[in-house]
Amino acid sequence: MMLQYRDLAKLQTKKIVFQDVIAARDSATLEHLKELSSKRRVIEESINHTSYITEAIAREISGGLTSRCEQERLRLEQYMPLLENFIFHADLVSSHNRMVQWTSQLKIRWSSATSSSSFFDLRGPKFFQINNLRFELVMIHFHYGATLRERALEFLSTDLKQSAFIFREAAGVFHYLAHEVIPSLQSPIPAERPSEASSALCAAMSFICLADAQAVYTRRAEEKGNTGFSVLAKLHYGVVELLSDATSAIQSGTGEGKTISSRFLEFISSCKALHELRSKKHLAEGLRDDGQMGVSVGVLCDALISSKKKTPGEESWKACFKNETEIAANTLRKFEHENEFVWQEKIPSVDELPSPQGIKIVEIVPYKPKKWERELAFKL
Repeated sequence: MMLQYRDLAKLQTKKIVFQDVIAARDSATLEHLKELSSKRRVIEESINHTSYITEAIAREISGGLTSRCEQERLRLEQYMPLLENFIFHADLVSSHNRMVQWTSQLKIRWSSATSSSSFFDLRGPKFFQINNLRFELVMIHFHYGATLRERALEFLSTDLKQSAFIFREAAGVFHYLAHEVIPSLQSPIPAERPSEASSALCAAMSFICLADAQAVYTRRAEEKGNTGFSVLAKLHYGVVELLSDATSAIQSGTGEGKTISSRFLEFISSCKALHELRSKKHLAEGLRDDGQMGVSVGVLCDALISSKKKTPGEESWKACFKNETEIAANTLRKFEHENEFVWQEKIPSVDELPSPQGIKIVEIVPYKPKKWERELAFKL
């Protein structure tokens, strides 16, 4: 069982009609702007929950896709190449006063799913406006990465190999955002912006998706039953190390960690604690098989004491933790009984216990954005 954080794709945005703001010099450019607005509108209606399309019609429009995540992925993949092409041509005249004015008039506004200040009130979510076309590129790609992650979660019950691959795809999208798109945002960028528009969070999300992928591969190895306890322990601790990389990425951002919601940060720390417990359990089982029963008991005792200090507050996460600690506690009772009546080995102190070692077996699937090659001309 994995802890799940399903809020990342819960972004909202305000309507944009490109052709109402930007003056096209020719009919081809006008058609491109209209198509851009049309493709964005279906995304707006989807994430804002304002669409009146039935599930049957949505399935037919998407070519028979039954998964809402797959339908959303298709919508995004139809919009993003148009957006990339538009921004490419807009950049060529970005310093012109008219383009600066048009960008401001578009009023690109998005809510946040991870910012601590993005709470809902009677008026709905808080929206952030940044007058930069790449802000749209950032947020639409963040939503794309979050949608891929949701799709990967859907596969957990049916196809672990496919689930892990899509997690790695999502990691590639967030890596692209952190290292290529967000650094290209020209200053000045408002201090108050959604966490999703920070390199720190996107880099962290890339590590989190890699951790998800490795957790899935590890679960697959556990289910097959032909992987040694020592290797399983290292695989779980590799997940811990990837999540530590995510935490470090957040902390590396100048003040950006303070804007991220405490619930999201708790999710990361809770996942780390869960996989650390699993790693130490497998480590103890391996030590027991190697005839080091006293050390095995000591590792399990230390693991349970440590995990009790890190129990999350959210009920669904707490239930997962409870299940895992019960499994570890049952294993400990079995080992203690065996040590008392058979091995009679001394239990080492905490300082004498071996530390888990991790291995990382996953890499991102590099994201390569697609761009429609269309010449655009604006009436400046």
